[in-house]
Amino acid sequence: MNWLDHYKKIAVSLEEAVSVVKSGDRIFISGNAATPTLLANGLARRKDELQDVEVNHILVLGEDPLSKPGMENHFRHNSLFVGAVDRQAIEDGISDYVPVHLSDIPGLFTDQIIPIDVALVHLSQPDDHGFMSFGVECAASKAAAESAKLVIAQVNERMPRTLGDVFIHVSRVHKVVECSEPLKTLKEGVSTELERRIASHIANLVEDGATLQLGIGGIPDAVFALLEGKKDLGIHTEMVSDGVVKAIERGIITNQKKTLHPGKVVATFVLGSENLYQYVHNNPLFEMHPCNYTNNPFIVSQNAKMVAINSAIEVDITGQVCSDSIGSRIYSGFGGQVDFIRGAAYSKGGKPIIALSSTAKGGELSRIVPQLKQGAGVVTTRADVHYVVTEFGAALLHGRNLRQRAEALMAIAHPKFHDELERALRKPERRETRTEMRV
Repeated sequence: MNWLDHYKKIAVSLEEAVSVVKSGDRIFISGNAATPTLLANGLARRKDELQDVEVNHILVLGEDPLSKPGMENHFRHNSLFVGAVDRQAIEDGISDYVPVHLSDIPGLFTDQIIPIDVALVHLSQPDDHGFMSFGVECAASKAAAESAKLVIAQVNERMPRTLGDVFIHVSRVHKVVECSEPLKTLKEGVSTELERRIASHIANLVEDGATLQLGIGGIPDAVFALLEGKKDLGIHTEMVSDGVVKAIERGIITNQKKTLHPGKVVATFVLGSENLYQYVHNNPLFEMHPCNYTNNPFIVSQNAKMVAINSAIEVDITGQVCSDSIGSRIYSGFGGQVDFIRGAAYSKGGKPIIALSSTAKGGELSRIVPQLKQGAGVVTTRADVHYVVTEFGAALLHGRNLRQRAEALMAIAHPKFHDELERALRKPERRETRTEMRV
């Protein structure tokens, strides 16, 4: 049977496609702009027939019908990166969170640590050879599809056909539901003055010929805006945003000096405007890979002058970084922060950067603190941190002792909190008694 005949055979109604999911199954749904909302809605309508279905995913965008009230006994999320749709459910104890580096997630599926019964993915239409692209989100979706017992595909004529290690053949898919619907978009905001001040310190650290990893938001957008005059920058990142395209069009990003994949933007997902999705369609400038490649620190480190820019919720005065929780309340996930921080650290001339505003809650709270909040988890260790940047400057911590680190971080904290941090720094260490030191 040729691929087209197979495709016609497996192209079915939504109801028939989602009927393959059974009670007790462990499923995967693709995320970000490729969240398969159509399949999720179809599955939600079967809730009375299903019990204890575990839903594994990274970041789900848009409304999630599987986490609405009344779904608790039917579907339970096992989140590998927490977002707005499942944050409250995790806090309420009706969903679960797995702390894990993004680079490790595909291996959880392929090594059967989290075996997947059914993968629900969002794909482009097949090409002339029967290959469908994972489009705007490769990440862990390819590994989940390759290791799942069954693959259900939402095939969308509006999904861009991105290039790279991002294809699955029709013969590997068991059910297809065709659709034509817009992808999830993320509106580009306007950077604040505070974000521009932070970005100015980051931009000063970026050398000509550097390769960048940035996320999305006011600080990354401001960094791109402040890179005017820099030459031959490259991109090796998790996410491609509208800011990347604007920098390409301004001639700032050429990728010509990259020491790995020269001439290419390398990423694992695309998130932004409809114009961005059209730009990456069939565009050989962009090379998409699963995140166990893009985020592998040993791969990242092969980019000379790798600059990794990541955010944090708070940093203590020794350099420990919490970025997935507010105290014990889970807020997001590890993502690729440690992957890229370590990759940049091992890169020749690389610069791993943690960027954050100095305060939160309208200036009421310092984000550089004597100690992390009770229950907070350390995502990036103090041994991994090289630079911390706020609107007050850049603190270099690498190779510094604890006292020097504290002094450097105090210098970029908000002045109203200097006395509190000074007291924490100068507080005499409590000496252990001989009794306390006994094993």
